[in-house]
Amino acid sequence: MRPAIPITGRGSASNPANRFERLHLEFDADTSDPSPPGPRTLFFKDASTTILSENNSPDLGFRFSINPYRGCEHGCAYCYARPTHEYLGLSAGLDFESRIMVKERAPELLRDALSSPKWIPQVIAMSGVTDCYQPVERRLRLTRRCLEVLAEFRNPVGIVTKNHWVTQDIDVLRDLARWNAVIVYVSVTTLDAGLASKLEPRTSMPDHRLEAIRTLSSSGVPVGVLVAPVIPGLTDHEIPAILSAAAAAGAREAGYTMLRLPHAVVDLFQEWLRLHRPLQFEKVLSRLRAVRNGALSSSEFGERMEGQGEFAKQIAGLFEVTCRRHGLGVGRHQLSAASFRRPGGVQLSLGV
Repeated sequence: MRPAIPITGRGSASNPANRFERLHLEFDADTSDPSPPGPRTLFFKDASTTILSENNSPDLGFRFSINPYRGCEHGCAYCYARPTHEYLGLSAGLDFESRIMVKERAPELLRDALSSPKWIPQVIAMSGVTDCYQPVERRLRLTRRCLEVLAEFRNPVGIVTKNHWVTQDIDVLRDLARWNAVIVYVSVTTLDAGLASKLEPRTSMPDHRLEAIRTLSSSGVPVGVLVAPVIPGLTDHEIPAILSAAAAAGAREAGYTMLRLPHAVVDLFQEWLRLHRPLQFEKVLSRLRAVRNGALSSSEFGERMEGQGEFAKQIAGLFEVTCRRHGLGVGRHQLSAASFRRPGGVQLSLGV
């Protein structure tokens, strides 16, 4: 088995074993090649018969979410969603970013769900797991078509993305904004383009994300910045600069989450550190343990999003003080479902 070697354009350098599978295939490679080619991205039809995923986590601000894609081409080294690919019999490593499941019927399934008399109008998150504006969206436009359905029904939606491509849907987003039915959070992990290119290899660069905030804001679309994830010992010192730059670009809201490393992501992220930031390896792991009660990750409700301990409190304090300094709200913008309507022009009176 060859040692891990960085792969250009990929956040992972390997395919760790699937925790649900007894057998694992590992290829021996020619180690004389200093830069082995990465796997070609393949797309597969997802035959899901429903599109709304229900969440019962008390530390997430939504109940239902839409994920037009499973797996994510962005390839962020730290992505907490990587282990979801193991339920498909694939790996959380290179498979997650190069084997993408596409829900071709997502817009139609969404229309069916919202048309049902059982649907209680409420905020839907896009996406709750993988980025709904990953590169393949430029070709397939599934996210846009879902937004068009949401706009027709005037059902509120909250979007989180790392991709500037969200600005291509400003016409639909502006329509939703008329009914106070949309907010977009642009996720910014770092302002260091060199770090971002290795950490989040197929996302938009930091300056392009700030430009997306500027474009959305100037078009009348409510927009916030999500400093996510905060990586202790690597990016936490950038919190003031990120918030300042986002506020200057027009962000009105802000939030953050602490780095989470569930299941295989613990080893994948350590592999990434050894390959790309070896001198900071021990510092990052030490700081992670400081906010995770001695462990490298935690799945406990109430602490997994922000961490715990004195260092976590320092990060929270720095975030709050900087938000106040720049006039950034924290969860203040409340979307409304009061204008929800079903085809035929029937508008519900919800008093929401």
